[in-house]
Parts: sequence; structure tokens; C-alpha cells
Amino acid sequence: MSPKHPSQQASSGRLRLVVVQVLAFSLFATLLARLYYLQVAEGDQYHAQATSQSVREIVVQPQRGLIVDDMGRPLVANRASWVVSVDRNVVGKLTEREQEVLVDRVADVVGVGAARIRRSLVTCGDEGSEPGVCWNGSPYQPVPIASDVKKSVALRILEQPEDFPGIIAEQQSVRAYPAPYGINLAHVLGYLSPITEDELDAAEAADDTSLNGASTVGRAGVEQQYDAWLRGMPGYRSVAVDSMGRVLGDDGEVDGEPGATLVTSIDAKVQGIVEQQLATTIQKARGTFDDVTGRNYAADSGAAVVMEARTGRIVAMASQPTYDPSVWVGGISKKQLSRLYDEGADNPLLGRATQGQFAPGSTWKPIMTVGALNNGFGPDTRLDCSSGLQVGNRWFKNYESASKGYIGFDKALQLSCDTFFYRVGLRYWQQYGSDPENVDAKDPLVAVAKDFGFGHETGIDMPGEASGRIADRRWKLEYYKSMKDYYCGIDADGSGKSDFLHVFAHEFCLEGNYYRAGDAVNYSIGQGDTIVTPLQLARAYAALSNGGTLYEPRIGKAIVGPDGTLVRRIKPKVQGKVDATPASIAYVNQALLGTPKVGTLAWKFTGFPLDRVHIHGKTGSAEVHGKQSTSWVATYDENYVVVMMVTQAGTGSGTSGEPVRAIWEALYGIDGESVHPDRAAIPGTTPPKGLPMFMTDGSILPPVSTREQEGD
Repeated sequence: MSPKHPSQQASSGRLRLVVVQVLAFSLFATLLARLYYLQVAEGDQYHAQATSQSVREIVVQPQRGLIVDDMGRPLVANRASWVVSVDRNVVGKLTEREQEVLVDRVADVVGVGAARIRRSLVTCGDEGSEPGVCWNGSPYQPVPIASDVKKSVALRILEQPEDFPGIIAEQQSVRAYPAPYGINLAHVLGYLSPITEDELDAAEAADDTSLNGASTVGRAGVEQQYDAWLRGMPGYRSVAVDSMGRVLGDDGEVDGEPGATLVTSIDAKVQGIVEQQLATTIQKARGTFDDVTGRNYAADSGAAVVMEARTGRIVAMASQPTYDPSVWVGGISKKQLSRLYDEGADNPLLGRATQGQFAPGSTWKPIMTVGALNNGFGPDTRLDCSSGLQVGNRWFKNYESASKGYIGFDKALQLSCDTFFYRVGLRYWQQYGSDPENVDAKDPLVAVAKDFGFGHETGIDMPGEASGRIADRRWKLEYYKSMKDYYCGIDADGSGKSDFLHVFAHEFCLEGNYYRAGDAVNYSIGQGDTIVTPLQLARAYAALSNGGTLYEPRIGKAIVGPDGTLVRRIKPKVQGKVDATPASIAYVNQALLGTPKVGTLAWKFTGFPLDRVHIHGKTGSAEVHGKQSTSWVATYDENYVVVMMVTQAGTGSGTSGEPVRAIWEALYGIDGESVHPDRAAIPGTTPPKGLPMFMTDGSILPPVSTREQEGD
């Protein structure tokens, strides 16, 4: 084949060049069209996506509101703490080896064991989670692994982000407990812990924007009761981050709103005195020999309440054993949590004043007297205060087998005569309920106890209150139904661990539903299966003082906004009125005036100015099978109610008489037989009606009336 002519070769080259040019132009046109589509047509959408990947929204938790006493003294405040947390979303992108190295490195820096950090990163409920160690907050929230770390440690993490990907070091506001006058008040204040996933879901369903995955919420006490006011409203900060989650800069911020302040009716000075008296009484009892059991008193728990008689407001409330409320700050360890629930440590988390339930003993008798005086008995009634009383096949003895002859209700209360009240209870049983299976039989003594609020919650503004129990006929039948199989099983196989248990199981199995005369007489003196809380008893005695009104006890007094303005007053609330004649209540009040003068409290109130501070009182020594007696003293005047209870501590006046007197002396500024109102724990001797003054500089001043009384 002959070679192509040069002109033909040139023409072919030009054609290939044109084809290449067309192809190149097509490619450029396609790229330009695609670029136009991405940057112009869909530019906003892709820009938003890119922004969302590089900007993270961080929740800025609000400053939680203060909790102050009636004078404005902080009971719970806030302080700054350097906290190190792990962002599991970022760390999860690392390889397993990188995660191991990172956790070991962080553990070494913050001084927390690597194994514990790994356990704390497991969400509670997931496989391998451990109660008290696992994370019970939102799965999207950074998990705190160390709090109160040194500033130098926090700065090292912040300055070396390449060594600590997903590790956050920041200052957070945590709870602080100033403890004015050395108070503890743990059971009243409560504590905080991270929000759970269920709580977060509920908040989102309710459109509650005050809660988020990083929130902490109140778990007990007034922290829980007033959580919605105290928590405030969170803010939000947008920050630019790189692919490793490292912050590159701020991108805007929305300010939050601090929480409101809770003003309480607690007076820190009185609280300090009450706590000190209760703790000292328990320690003293533990060093006192019990002639009955042949060993020292165990004195394993106690409670004390000071209440305003005419409003139901709580001035002081203490419980033993107690715990340090700051143990919850920054997360509680498994060991610490176990101790709070430990039976061996007598359950420090249990607030005995509102959650403890105890036989009231002879402090029950004034309530029984009101019932009797309204149902057939009168001021002129005389019954035999004999050394004992035979009821069925059992001999019910008087305390220490004392015999005082025929006396009235007044002397029976002052001397705390058991057999007098046995006869009252027995008469009603014989009159209305001698059929032991009749659960609907009338019982005036049961009716009056319910009227005074026993057997159900007082309605105090704290969660977890116990209801107590009135062991009437209906309760006994229900208890029999629930326990019949258990005790009949013991009776059938003879597996009882003691002769007493076997005998009891046999009798219970046969007729445990019967309400016998013995039940009635036991009930009349606060023994048997009836149990009350110290708060319930204090509230009932307040009703005696104020003429029969039952208030729902209150700790909260007011809500004050972050700017110091009043948001809400928390007023006393009437729950009910005792169905009794004014004459019956007046009779009991007059009778109880004699207890500190000539009755069972007299030996503890010698030299006390009873002519100026009119103390009414009743003592009680409740017997509990297998344990030492529970000591009770319940007292009141026209302003206050003071109740103290110590379990396994002996007689009422013997153990609790002196500390109750000391509390009254503090309330009125008493020195010997002199009364000095200017020296009282609360200036003027009664709680202020006004509220503390919240100044613009952040300081808090006492109520105006108080400052005037103090000469300010």
C-alpha cells in the first residue's frame, strides 16, 4: 500500500485534534455544570450539612438556685469545680487500641484507676454495668470521670488536645454546703444526681426545655421537691470542632437563666442546737447501762423536730444516723453508696423524722384522752391506776408496777398510768366490739387517732414520707390474710427458730385475724402494731396547741427569682380539723401543763421558768419485742412543738428530758430561771414573718423586722 499524501496526514491530525478539543470541552462543561449545581443550585443544603458537621452545640448548665434559711443564711450554695469528662461519641471513633491507650493516659493524669473509668463509661442497664459505678445519664452526654481536679491537670488536657481526643476539661458549678453553725441537715436538703434516660424522655415528651442530657436533678429532700424552681434554664454555646472533636473556636451563645432561690423556714442556729443535742444524747445513752437487758443502751437511731404550732412550719428537723451531703458531689462511689444503705450502719440514708416509724408509747395517751372525753368519759371520771390489770389470760402491768389509786385523766397523763388507759380501751372493746371478728365495730379511740392525722402522710413538702400505721381491726385482718400462709407453714413444720416464734405462729395461724381485748388495751397506750413518725406526732401535738387544726408541715417558705424578686410565697396549708370539742382539747392542754411541774418530766425541769414559758409535755417509753425501749418526749407551748425520739435508749424523760429542755432554753434565751428574749436563738423568740432581703450585689440580709430587733 502506497504511503498517504502529506496533505492527507495533516487533515487526519486536525480531525484528532478537533475530537480531543470536543472531548475536553465536554468534560469542562460537565464539571462546570456540576460545580454550578453544587455551589448554586444546592449550595445552601450542602453548606448546612458541612456546617452541622463542624459546629457542635454545647449545653451550658445554669447556676442552680440557692437554698437559704429563714434569716437568709445559705444552706446550699454553689462553687466552681474543674471536671474531666469523656465524650463517648468521639472516643467511639477510635480503634480499640487507641481507646485503651487514651483511657490509661487519662487515668494517669487525673489519678483515677483505668478500670474504674472503663466501668463508669458503661450505661446503667447495659451488659456489664455496675450499680453505683455505671453511667445513669443520657448516652449522648459526656460522662464525668473526675471532679475537683487540680487546675494544672485541667490545663494540661486543654493544651494538649491531640493527646486527649474526646476528653473534656471544664469548670462546672457544683453544690456546696456552707453548714452555718455546723449543721448537717442532709435528710432535709437532699442531693443531686444525673438525669436518667427515662426522665429525659419524659421531659422531651412534655416539651420541658429546662432539662437536657447533661442535667442533674434533685433526688431527695427539698432539692427534689423544689427541683423545677431550683434548676433554672440552660443556655447553649456553639463551637467549631475538627474531625477529632477538638474545639477550634466559638460560633455563638444563648444565655441561660439561673435557678431561683428557695427560702426555707429552717433556722440554722436552732437546727445546729437540735442536731448537737440529738447527737450528744445518743452518745450519752450508749454509755449508759440498761438494768433491764444487762448491757448498755444501743441508741441506734433518733430524730428531733421543732415545729411552729400555729402554722406547721418546720424550724428544725434532725435525724441520726446521718451522712455528709457533699458525698454526692461529683458522683458517689459504690462503696459510699453501699454504706448509705447498710443495715450495719443503721441505714444513714433513712431520715427518721419523716421516714422512720416507731411505736409511740405513752405519747399516744393525750390523743386517747381527747377521744375518750368526746365519747362518754368526762373530766370527773375516776379510774383505778392499779399495779396491773387482768385481761383474758394475760396480766397487763403498770409501768414499774406502780399503783396510784383512783385518779382522773389529768393525773393519768401526768403520771403516765398505763392501767388507767387499759381500762378505757377495754371499756370501748366491751361496749362496741366484743366480737373479735367484727371488723366494722365502732372504736372511738381509733377514730380520734385518724382524726389527728395518724395512719397517713402529713403532706410535708418532702418526698418519701412514711404513712405510719393504725393497727385497727381492718388492718389486723389484712395483715392476717397476707401472712397466714407464712405462719401456718411455720406452725405445720415446727421450723420456728425459737419457742416464742413457734407459739406465736401457732396462735396466729388459728386466729390471727381476731381483734381481742388485749389488742384494744395495748392500742390505748401506744403499744402493739401501731407506729407513727416523729413528724406525725409533732403535727398532732401542734393541733393540741392551736385548738385542733392540722397543718401540712412546710419547709419551703418562698421562691425568690435570680434578680431578688419574690416569685411565690409558700403559705401554710390546712389539711383538716380535729373532730373534738374545744373543752376536751383544753382539758388535755391543762393536764399536760402539769407534766413538767409534778409529772414524769418534773425531775428534768427543776428550776425552769415554767411560769413564763408554759411548757406542756408528755413522756413515753415504748417497748419493742427483742429490743430496748424507745425514748420519747413530746412538748409544746403556744409557739412551738419540740419532739425528740431515740430508739433503744430507755425511758422518755431519763434519756430525752435534758436535751428537750436545752432546746427550749435556746428558743427563749433562758439562763437558769431568767428569760432573755434578746439572747434567744431566733431574735424576738419567734420566727420572722418577713423574708430575707436579696441585694443587687449578691448579698443576703436578714428580714427587716429581725434587723430592727437586732438594732440594725
